[in-house]
Amino acid sequence: MAMKDIWQAANPKGHLLTAISFLIPVVCGAGFVISIGMSMGGTVQDSLIAGQFDLWQAMATMGAKALGLLPVVIAIGIAGSIAGKPGVAPGLVVGLAANAISAGFIGGMIGGYMAGYLCLGIIKYVKVPKWARGLMPTLIVPFLGSLISGLVMVYIIGTPVGAFTDALTGFLRSMGTSSNLIMGAIIGGLCIIDFGGPINKTCFAFVLTLQAQGVNEPITALQLVNTATPIGFGLAYFIGKLFKKNIYTKVEIETLKSAVPMGVVNIVEGAIPIVMNDFVRGITAAAIGGACGGAVTMVYGADATVPFGGFLMLPTMSNTMAGFMALVVNILVTGTVYALIKKEAVEEVVDLAEDDEEDIDLSELKIS
Repeated sequence: MAMKDIWQAANPKGHLLTAISFLIPVVCGAGFVISIGMSMGGTVQDSLIAGQFDLWQAMATMGAKALGLLPVVIAIGIAGSIAGKPGVAPGLVVGLAANAISAGFIGGMIGGYMAGYLCLGIIKYVKVPKWARGLMPTLIVPFLGSLISGLVMVYIIGTPVGAFTDALTGFLRSMGTSSNLIMGAIIGGLCIIDFGGPINKTCFAFVLTLQAQGVNEPITALQLVNTATPIGFGLAYFIGKLFKKNIYTKVEIETLKSAVPMGVVNIVEGAIPIVMNDFVRGITAAAIGGACGGAVTMVYGADATVPFGGFLMLPTMSNTMAGFMALVVNILVTGTVYALIKKEAVEEVVDLAEDDEEDIDLSELKIS
């Protein structure tokens, strides 16, 4: 079997996207909890001792502890996607091992793949007597998978992965203004060119890894671009009117009426019909606007603690004005560029005139 066929059969990208779909609600829920708690003056406690904390400290601590389990969640998601229920326990164990040895989010991802494929191998190649087959999914596979993957994480993989994660985090935190501008422009441009497709999901996996290490700006850049782009296409309608251009058909205008509100809460897919009607110009405007918005996000340090929510992300930032500025710049650039490069819309005229129907001659109708 060729390497390409093996890669397609393993489907690592599909399993990662499945795990991310489980991860996003955890990050959003915990992120909002910790944001509310800390915005009201709460601080994260090492432990909640009865009588020694208030409501806001409890919320901040709950959110922080939940976010600290992201390596465990991603490991469970990947292992479970690969091996089904028998992979859940090994994913949990290897994720906790990654946390214990400070391998971080990347360690959790690697551990999830290791545990999942190891469980598949055990299911396929480990032969047991007939009387023990019922124990395979509940005891034998979880036990062997947990034991082997956990020990490999602790003694082989964990330390070098942890060192790499620390180095990557330190490098990103030390970047200067010009480097932040370039990185923000790349993230903002790439994440929007396929409107929620594979490139967007790949970018999301990368920036989510950084957020798990406490670097919030990249994922904020991505999500603000997703928020601003549909609104930018809506603004293009009014900018086009200023230039006396009619850039949208009546059908597209109706589409915008739902796409813009969807964008406010970070759902970019509503703008896909608009882009598909003029693909090159739509992608061009979205990418240019996204690059500008992403650059502003990174340079000025918009750092939302939740990776979803659109305008609801703004209160979770330590620098709310930076996030608002990034949205405004992205919306204005996308709308202006699209209004300038878009051609006049031409309404399709459908001839609804019906052919004259011939009268039915009933004289030849015979009833027997």
